[in-house]
Amino acid sequence: QVQLVESGGGLVQAGGSLRLSCAASGRTFSRYAMGWFRQAPGKEGEFVAAIRWTGDSTYYADSVKGRFTISRDNANITVYLRMNSLKPEDTAVYYCAADRAPYGSSPHLSPGYWGQGTQVTVSS
Repeated sequence: QVQLVESGGGLVQAGGSLRLSCAASGRTFSRYAMGWFRQAPGKEGEFVAAIRWTGDSTYYADSVKGRFTISRDNANITVYLRMNSLKPEDTAVYYCAADRAPYGSSPHLSPGYWGQGTQVTVSS
């Protein structure tokens, strides 16, 4: 059974930090590009960050570049999103996603697998 399980969300003040984790199981996700998306209330979902299966290439949305860092631990098949300098507009449900197929040549991914999401709320 394929599972992506997020954790680490919560309530934080503006300027604060959080680290999200995504634990993967059920497939060899160490060979898949993985990433994070988010959806704020009343808005469409948007891409946040992605990382190639090798961990040597990353890609970020302009809105989070310089504040968020994506990383992965393939030994434990876990992907992280470190979020610094959080803003109220970062408030959203954050979803972990894995690529449709393994061994992608870039960090860009077409999600084929999704987690259940974790809420991040940033107060002003």
